[in-house]
Amino acid sequence: MSAVRRCLLLVTSGKHPKSTTNRNAKVKLFSLENPWLIMRRGVFFLILLIACAGVGNEPIPGQPAHHVVGGFRNTNSDFRRPSAWTRWSFVVRRLWTTSVSPRTFDVPRVSNDGALLRAGSVNPSITWIGHSTLLVQINGVNILTDPQWSERASPVSWAGPRRLSPPGLAFEDLPRIDVVLISHDHYDHLDLNTVKRLAAARDPLFLVPLGLKAWFAENGMTRVEEMDWWQEREYGAVKFVCAPAQHFSQRTLSDANERLWASWAVLSPERRLYFSGDTGYFAGFVEAGQRLGPFDVAALAIGAYLPPEIMKAVHLTPEEAVQAFIDLNARVILGIHWGTFDLAEEPLDEPPRRLLADIRHRNIDSSRAWIFKLGETRPW
Repeated sequence: MSAVRRCLLLVTSGKHPKSTTNRNAKVKLFSLENPWLIMRRGVFFLILLIACAGVGNEPIPGQPAHHVVGGFRNTNSDFRRPSAWTRWSFVVRRLWTTSVSPRTFDVPRVSNDGALLRAGSVNPSITWIGHSTLLVQINGVNILTDPQWSERASPVSWAGPRRLSPPGLAFEDLPRIDVVLISHDHYDHLDLNTVKRLAAARDPLFLVPLGLKAWFAENGMTRVEEMDWWQEREYGAVKFVCAPAQHFSQRTLSDANERLWASWAVLSPERRLYFSGDTGYFAGFVEAGQRLGPFDVAALAIGAYLPPEIMKAVHLTPEEAVQAFIDLNARVILGIHWGTFDLAEEPLDEPPRRLLADIRHRNIDSSRAWIFKLGETRPW
């Protein structure tokens, strides 16, 4: 019997693990005489689903250490997710805050009509479109990372984190797209409407972590290849390496960690790029630097780090991003994953300020730290 099914049976039995209510009290929980208890029961139901959803914890004999029954895990022995109650409380708090008193923020931007990108005039180049979406042009190959052009990072159009600023490049102004890299299945990184538009309009090859190919197929997209950590795929003169990350996956209450999460290395004869996706700080940066570096640019997430009891294990602080940049043996750090969606509790303009302050504190040349304006393109 699955963990989720056991939870459903527990909820429908009318018995909280610490409850001493009798059978008559159980009936009253579902009566219209007690709407407050009905609401509390609904919250308890959701918390139980979140707590019980997931996969095994022990590695499968003969398989890589991050493979477990039903899905995947992080291999860092110190990795801990917060309790279901802590996570659910954060979700409710964020939903309330963003609905009742949403924050606003205008990221500095530059005009970009995509003409130079379509002509390939600046190659190699990197363009920040917003959040974790980069357009990378290298050796004649056009690459998108975690494409997100929707108004919300959410499973529904009427709720969830709303985009704070329009994308730095209109979808219609994109050049030919050859390869799309997906780091994991969270809504701010994998947007169904966007990938369906890309598949229809540009027909790229989607490179995804293990477990996501079936999701794409269910949604009508078949030009997809899934990869495990350290597997490689060549496209023209560019090699793509699926690298480890410390994070988790989940799109519904019942599919936690059923799909793998990853970072990506983009390697060509001219340049080497590291794209973090979402990750906490872990020893994998040193390993990636040793196996795949040195890198010309490390595009590292710098936002969504507060509160630490929720974010510490799965997101980087700006200072941790600088340390990861050093671990990766990179020439330049590019801060991403900030200023586009209001996902956490730090001030929206704080991540780049903290990153640049730590660069100064470590006496690193400021020219090695890049904070792009939306729509900005730089050669690399």
